[in-house]
Amino acid sequence: MIRTMTIDDYDEVRALWLSIKGFGIRSVDDSRAGVEAFIKRNPTTSVVAIEDNKIVGAILCGHDGRRGCLYHVCVAEEYRMRGIGKSMVVFCMNALKEEHINKVSLIAFTKNDVGNAFWKQIGWTKREDLNYYDFTLNEDNITAFNRE
Repeated sequence: MIRTMTIDDYDEVRALWLSIKGFGIRSVDDSRAGVEAFIKRNPTTSVVAIEDNKIVGAILCGHDGRRGCLYHVCVAEEYRMRGIGKSMVVFCMNALKEEHINKVSLIAFTKNDVGNAFWKQIGWTKREDLNYYDFTLNEDNITAFNRE
């Protein structure tokens, strides 16, 4: 089952994030307060996948009024290759279309072979014509990567 994410899902979603090797979690943005602020701004576009009475997939999805963006797209390893990721992406895309968003982007780490193969397989285009820049406004918002 795919449904809209709520803040009540936070603990289970965070546990999922922590279970995925190489997953990066930001100290401020991915805190309960950070995710709650994101969901309040984008109440209909983020998603969770439920199987066996637990959350096995999640996407934080939002937009700025012009472009949509997918963040933290993940499926528990033992539930991959079942169409859950694609179903969640379709859910998010339809939610963004309802809000009149015409283009969606995402960022995938270059070393994320599983993720990059997934995006290519479901028809997303890798951009070669631009550089991605980042500027940190809050030095306390550090990223920790799961090593296990």
